[in-house]
Amino acid sequence: MKKKIKIGLIVLLVALIGIQFIQIDKENPVSDDANDIFQRFEADQALIVKIKEACYDCHSNHAEWPWYTNVQPIGWWIKGHVNEARKKLNFSEFITYTDKKGKHKLEECIELVEEGEMPLKSFTWTHPEARLTDLERAAMVDWFKKQFASYN
Repeated sequence: MKKKIKIGLIVLLVALIGIQFIQIDKENPVSDDANDIFQRFEADQALIVKIKEACYDCHSNHAEWPWYTNVQPIGWWIKGHVNEARKKLNFSEFITYTDKKGKHKLEECIELVEEGEMPLKSFTWTHPEARLTDLERAAMVDWFKKQFASYN
């Protein structure tokens, strides 16, 4: 029994070491800054900074890849999360959305930020700058509501 456990642990260790050689692609998609949401909608600098801190690592083409994305399978999980987040909403490509889609995305932003579902808790654990105070959350929601209302 002890021998089987020992062999199992050795196999697991070799597998964990082996998967470290399968790294994620950390190259961000090429993007045109003219398509960024802030090219269409004005915001004060403090709000722009906070939205970028809280949202852009997953919901833009400007993700920053921390050191722990070099550790697999953590890197794979984060890469998958970022790819999925970009599919749902990409602030770097917001201008390319139809009015209907853009309005819907703003509506989702209002709901998710207002309910505290975004930014994700798992993100704020390692990115304390992304944590929102009640005032920051309210300002962000108000801004999203204002932009939502600007659509005809």
